Amino acid sequence: MRDFIKYLSLVLNVVSMFAMIVGVLLHSGRGGGLSDMFGGGSGSTALGSAAAERNLNRITTVFALIWLFTVVALGMLLA
Repeated sequence: MRDFIKYLSLVLNVVSMFAMIVGVLLHSGRGGGLSDMFGGGSGSTALGSAAAERNLNRITTVFALIWLFTVVALGMLLA
């Protein structure tokens, strides 16, 4: 059972790591990020683009928390 939890934590860790990388790369930096990519660029802010950025923030935060918890779990399981 311990091995199953260890491997499940490892898979969740790797999946959340890649999802967090994608989420961070989609965020807007100095440009528009996700808003510019899907047609909201050149200074005009659409209502949908602000909601998309807000949801992207939430999703990235959830993946970061999953990653953090799996790192702690793996640290305890491998000790």
